[in-house]
Amino acid sequence: MARILPPAPDRPLAIIEPTGEASLLEIDQDALIAHYKAHGALLFSGFKASLEQFHALARRFCSTAVVNESPGRELLDADMAVYAVDGGTNAFSLHPELSREPWKPDLAMFGCLSAPTEGGRTTLCDGVALAKALPPEIRRGLEGRRLVYPMPTWPSLLEFWLGTSEPDDDLLRNPPPACPYQFMRLGDGRIMRLFSRPALHKPMFAEELAFGNFLLFARFNNNRQGFPLLDDFKPVPDAWLEAIRQIGDRLTLAVKWQQGDVLMLDNTRFMHGRTAILDNAERRIATYFGYVKFALPNPEEPADPIWRRTDFIPPAPPEHLVQQARERL
Repeated sequence: MARILPPAPDRPLAIIEPTGEASLLEIDQDALIAHYKAHGALLFSGFKASLEQFHALARRFCSTAVVNESPGRELLDADMAVYAVDGGTNAFSLHPELSREPWKPDLAMFGCLSAPTEGGRTTLCDGVALAKALPPEIRRGLEGRRLVYPMPTWPSLLEFWLGTSEPDDDLLRNPPPACPYQFMRLGDGRIMRLFSRPALHKPMFAEELAFGNFLLFARFNNNRQGFPLLDDFKPVPDAWLEAIRQIGDRLTLAVKWQQGDVLMLDNTRFMHGRTAILDNAERRIATYFGYVKFALPNPEEPADPIWRRTDFIPPAPPEHLVQQARERL
């Protein structure tokens, strides 16, 4: 069995190192699942994993995958649903992958194909530890509340979820059960989609509440002050966000990549980000975002959602929305 170093006070992940295994695929699968459930963050170091081994490990854990459709991600292998990370160089604030959408994946995996000499470290933070460290007034302000994510629509998205690009008001009020959104028509005729999630949530394999949402990324990377909103449709106070960011920075670990390393995160518990990239040409990181075969039911999702039945590619946004996303990064 591989050597497993459990998390330590200054290291919120377990490190898995080889003790004779030729590949990380030789590690006992049941043992890996047990450590994933217990710790939520696993770093496979020293196995020199290839892209094929990275994908094979992901598929052992996951039944389906989802594509992050944000701009700037290089497709590494379409058959394997493996993409590179965002192609920019800015530092990224802590966030769970795709927490801006109702299909937030269970698992986020990263594989180092080429390690940067300096910079470009992947950061991670245990959302349970962050929630515990919140000042009492912020914890009281978030606990029991929900965050609302309002977003625009476009014809192909409406067609995908509602079966028509021109829904009437009755259909907007009563979308099909498989649809993960609610809808509202604005006074100018535009149709908005929205979904909500608890401001502090219970991770899939932990009993304590965690902080894990799109707030920090939206505020400190995209400079969006009203996304997501509290359930009274008011913005989360800037003072709360600054305090949360400072606590997250204090609890964050920055992983210095070595070629062949693989990082596996419980995306329902851990947030991740990155430090600024100094040389984009030498940093090459593969990503895979999926839904684990041993998932517990999520009452926030529709029954039998499409992303747990098949690999899921969300409806592509029109070019003007893609351009807006690029400009925010």
